[in-house]
Amino acid sequence: MIGRALAAGVLALAVAGCAGHGEKKLSKLSKLHPDMASSKVTTIGVNAYLWRASLDALSFMPLLQTDSNGGVIVTDWYANPRNPGERIKVTVSILDQDLRADALRVAASRQVSQNGNWVDAPVQAATVQKLEDVILTKARDLRRQALPAGIN
Repeated sequence: MIGRALAAGVLALAVAGCAGHGEKKLSKLSKLHPDMASSKVTTIGVNAYLWRASLDALSFMPLLQTDSNGGVIVTDWYANPRNPGERIKVTVSILDQDLRADALRVAASRQVSQNGNWVDAPVQAATVQKLEDVILTKARDLRRQALPAGIN
């Protein structure tokens, strides 16, 4: 099922970690200014750790819209190649500049193919919750990595 595939893909990305340019920039900034590793990073309008973690978690899906100032990421429909009869679309909203669980909102839509037409289908609540958990865990990891050595 696509819910399991999404959770598996997201988990794989979280475990694999990230060595992207944005993370190096945050890490470099935190070494110059230790307060930059605080839970409130506002250089892009929303919490930078939540933003980067969200992009990382959704990197296997095609993106339709990203707005770092407004904190919105919208994916296009994604169908797992092993189950092309289902597809999912995800919207992530970052609602605050602080790294907090209630600063993140994930919504998903799911469709199944019936007689050649895409029909709306329910999304398991556990799928959305798992994606939120993966993003929050990754954001906290990014924050820890940005802290100067010895401060955790």
